[in-house]
Amino acid sequence: MTAPLIDPFARAIDYLRVSVTDRCDFRCVYCMSENMTFLPKKELLTLEELDRLTSAFVRMGVRKLRITGGEPLVRKGILTFFRAMSRHLDTGALKELTLTTNGSQLTRFADELAALGVRRINVSLDTLDPDKFARITRWGRLNQVLEGLEAAKSVGLKVKINAVALKGFNEDELFPLLDWCAEEGHDLTFIEVMPMGEDMSPLRLDQYWPLKDLRARLATRFTLTDLTERTGGPARYVRVEETGQKVGFITPLTHNFCESCNRVRLTCTGELFMCLGQEDMADLRTPLRASADDSVVEQAIRAAIARKPKGHDFDYSRQRADGQVSRHMSHTGG
Repeated sequence: MTAPLIDPFARAIDYLRVSVTDRCDFRCVYCMSENMTFLPKKELLTLEELDRLTSAFVRMGVRKLRITGGEPLVRKGILTFFRAMSRHLDTGALKELTLTTNGSQLTRFADELAALGVRRINVSLDTLDPDKFARITRWGRLNQVLEGLEAAKSVGLKVKINAVALKGFNEDELFPLLDWCAEEGHDLTFIEVMPMGEDMSPLRLDQYWPLKDLRARLATRFTLTDLTERTGGPARYVRVEETGQKVGFITPLTHNFCESCNRVRLTCTGELFMCLGQEDMADLRTPLRASADDSVVEQAIRAAIARKPKGHDFDYSRQRADGQVSRHMSHTGG
């Protein structure tokens, strides 16, 4: 049962994203509804169950672990889980422990996260305009996030800013975002908006800004050199020669990155999604709770990986959000 996880297309699965909660203190318009109905707490895996399930993946070859949500740092007692995962760093079984966050709680947690072995984090930030930030997040305050970023820098955490490219919203901030990240020493990755969430497709079409167009605009001012570097995720990187910055592009629509997919996503309820853009999932909570024998869970994981598809079907080219999935992004985890 310690053989590595290999999917039907000979891809080694060594990257797990774990959503520890569906709750968030923001309500970003492309991620969730303003009036969300969150899962009953009894349906969520306990922190101990998350530890047991995640540790099974580590035993089976997962080397990179990203904690997501919702907003992972709003889950009560979340440092207990980070502390449990840090033991895998200590043994060398896990090579990287990181998280994606909206930054709102970093002033509270940055120091302890660094002490537990987190070395870099992704922070979602689409605008540097306080009014626009309040509008896109509905409930967020930009100053709180900027203070969190300062706290992260002060303890040595490497920050990558994730900005969703939104037509008519942050097009005019392309160069200011780049300049600000250069000044702060942050990497920057742009992401195409994805067709996820019920009744979201008209909104998605209105917001969709293809990253090939964004990149072409960057190239009017800067020299961009393609990099072969990969960080385990779907981003493709360039170096901005004039500043030395690294800029990433995550393009699920204009360029399908599925051929090198090495990751699966575990939700806070124990559902394993083998592909972000497909509805198929495996229930791991039932075997986890049915038996104290970890081999039962490991068999369920292997059966799920055997169903991993070749790729997703996201497509806006026909002026509709083909390949749309009904669940909100906050359900699966960022």
